[in-house]
Amino acid sequence: MRKLVYLISPNKINKNFYYNLDKVLSQKNVKFFQLRLKNISVVKLKKISKKIKVITSKHDVKFILNDNFNLAYKIKADGCHMGQMDGPFKIARKKLKNKILGITCHNSKHLALEAVNTKADYIAFGSFFKSKLKPSAKRANLNILQWGKKNIKKPIVVIGGINNLNYKKLLANGAKYIALSSFIWDNPKLKPEFAIRMFK
Repeated sequence: MRKLVYLISPNKINKNFYYNLDKVLSQKNVKFFQLRLKNISVVKLKKISKKIKVITSKHDVKFILNDNFNLAYKIKADGCHMGQMDGPFKIARKKLKNKILGITCHNSKHLALEAVNTKADYIAFGSFFKSKLKPSAKRANLNILQWGKKNIKKPIVVIGGINNLNYKKLLANGAKYIALSSFIWDNPKLKPEFAIRMFK
């Protein structure tokens, strides 16, 4: 199966999460897993990361930490994802060395080109649809994907309200990976291991 999913953690990690993550990753279509937890102590984050790394390593999935490049380096994550307010990107790039650095660029060509100059490993555009995770996020459109495919020689990750009915249009217009979170972890109809199977 093609590895096209960039999976983002739920907002809270409960006791069933690790079991569900193992089941989801065993479907073989996830390339990256990003741990995105806000307002949590470093000690707790390290503890959770350690457990997740065992599962991601088992399934050959890249473990990405959100925001904190220093911590990503310390815990030996595969990389770090940074938003526009999480900089400075050049220092992050230097610290992470050959590890993965991904940067959110919303719907901006300018930010995307800056991210390329910083030697980001992938560019993230979004939000393409209304998102439960970030309901007030800036909207992106398909034009930015088409431009990115033509002008940026980096993989493009798309984010924001992506589900089984709209993801193919994004891939067809230049996205390499689709970021998923709510559809997998908060799906009222499908368990995570079945929800992930909708993306092939």
